[in-house]
Amino acid sequence: MKKICILYTGGTIGMVPTSHGYAPKSGYFRNALSRIDELKDPAMPGWELIEFDPLLDSSNIAVEQWNRMGRVIAENYRHYDGFVILHGTDTMAYTASALSFMLEGLNKPVILTGSQIPLCRLRSDARDNIITSLLIAAEGRVREVCLYFGGKLMRGNRSTKSSADGLLAFDSPNFPNLASVGIDIAYNKILTTSFRDSLTACSCETSVSGGAAGYRGAETLDRTAEYREAAIPDESVSEEFHLTEFRHAAIGVIKIFPGIQFRLFEPIMTEGLNGIVLETFGTGNIPAYGSELLPMIRRAFENGTIVCVCSQCPQGTVRLGAYETSSMLTDAGAVSGGNMTTEAAIAKLYYLFSLGLSRNEIKANMETPLRGEGDF
Repeated sequence: MKKICILYTGGTIGMVPTSHGYAPKSGYFRNALSRIDELKDPAMPGWELIEFDPLLDSSNIAVEQWNRMGRVIAENYRHYDGFVILHGTDTMAYTASALSFMLEGLNKPVILTGSQIPLCRLRSDARDNIITSLLIAAEGRVREVCLYFGGKLMRGNRSTKSSADGLLAFDSPNFPNLASVGIDIAYNKILTTSFRDSLTACSCETSVSGGAAGYRGAETLDRTAEYREAAIPDESVSEEFHLTEFRHAAIGVIKIFPGIQFRLFEPIMTEGLNGIVLETFGTGNIPAYGSELLPMIRRAFENGTIVCVCSQCPQGTVRLGAYETSSMLTDAGAVSGGNMTTEAAIAKLYYLFSLGLSRNEIKANMETPLRGEGDF
């Protein structure tokens, strides 16, 4: 029998009513799971629960918690056939993106799920999300970090939360679902990916240090994210699984809007800012009025800051240079985020900073797919 590890981090799925609103309660969720008869069905895999202490509201999840989740998976990797992470919905897509980069050489399913209505409520969506996630993890057809919610299995680093109160709370706007769940679990057979983790080198310097992956800086290692027309990942990929923990980095996000006063952001454009994601109009366009933004970006670039341009539009790709109002960003040293979500762009910046790469190497790899996170 397949055995799945359920990692319960907190979130709405296990909350109970209190005098101050819904809140997680230590020890409650294990008992609640034991009362779900379907989990005892012979068709279900075996499972064991690891409960975080303290339990977390997902709004409070950050780098430390991502690293903790990664360590739990790494420590238990050989003992289970797959992992289901129960997580609050607000930052679930951020965590899915982060884990997709942290879990190097992953060859087992890691499925994030949760619910919009607590399990203790009559109309909760938790039961189906838990049961289906366990079944998907046990089947092992998709061996990467995924997010399952409301009948859709999505690549984790392509997902984003699209509804605050709907039961179909997540979308994958720029990549098809890995599976759709109705009467059957219907996998999209051409989308199973074998990730050959690699980084694009930009110099002929000696080896790059500072990452658990031990990437070499003098060459381009094996092309990344080969898409194979097969339902099961390529077994020839034999890289041993390991964890790359994230280091703390100063990363910001600026959303462009009509009438924005760029000078308000000048105080953060210092040498202490490692990376910034610009959420621009359309395919990467910025306002042409005023003269504050481009000098500010150039100054950030000169300070060593990586400026990544993403689109505010859920669908579509940034194409710097397609319009005059975006070509200026390239001239100022910005890189294109392609069709990455903001969540994926932030996670990717954390990952590349954690490897101790040079600025040129980070810039090149921001525009290179490493985990199927985007098209460039």
